[in-house]
Amino acid sequence: MAHHCYFNGQIGSSEQTSVHITDLGLLRGYGLFDYFRTYNGRPFQWDWYWERYERSARLLRLPNPVQKAEAYKIVMQLVEKSGLDDCAIRFILTGGYSEDSVSMSKPNLLIMSEDIHPVKPEEYANGIKVIAYEFVRDLPEVKSTDYKHYMILQADIKAAQASDVLYHKNGFISELSRSNVFIFKGDTLITPNTDILKGITRRTTLELAKPHFKIEERSISFTEMLEADEVFTTSTTKRVLPITRVDNNVLGTGKIGAKTQFLLDLINEMVKNW
Repeated sequence: MAHHCYFNGQIGSSEQTSVHITDLGLLRGYGLFDYFRTYNGRPFQWDWYWERYERSARLLRLPNPVQKAEAYKIVMQLVEKSGLDDCAIRFILTGGYSEDSVSMSKPNLLIMSEDIHPVKPEEYANGIKVIAYEFVRDLPEVKSTDYKHYMILQADIKAAQASDVLYHKNGFISELSRSNVFIFKGDTLITPNTDILKGITRRTTLELAKPHFKIEERSISFTEMLEADEVFTTSTTKRVLPITRVDNNVLGTGKIGAKTQFLLDLINEMVKNW
């Protein structure tokens, strides 16, 4: 079934929704987005996602045109119109139309339903390969629409037969292009806490792990990651996904580790009953 889009107060077909060429999101890259999915027809961790969306808008100084309760009603309308058991939802908030290509008058808000693009089942068993790239995103705590480095690297990722890129700077890792990174050293679960977007699945995973493992949120050197027992990434679509190769380096056993599998099982059980 075709997807639908809310645009500044109206819901219509995504294919028939258009934004004018004077939008500051196009002219200046001035915009943010957020992305989540439903389980059993219900938005996953809605309160946390809304909190992050509002924080991104505040940090970019973009006025938010809808309140939480209204946004939730819009989301549920889009979910119903999708005709799917579950779908993804994307928020896009831009600086709006500008006569002089700089001044902002009124932001544009789009909320759209999308298909979910799940991870291949075999990747949960064998893990994914990523390429390393020295870079830290501008304003990493904001979920902005600026993904140009990831787009530039598409050919390199494909040539390496990899799935994504791992950002690092000055000897320390930060995140993948669209997901967070964790490592296991013994029974200690460690994840970077600076130069990252603090993902909602990252937050969920930390909450699920607390009763079972020691938790450390701190800097992780590139070498420490290479020597870790297990490495994995978390995101809305990936949940808990092992990383078993970085460039030509094999991580851990080259397969999903027992502790990563344990956390994947926990989140799978959680969403089953969401």
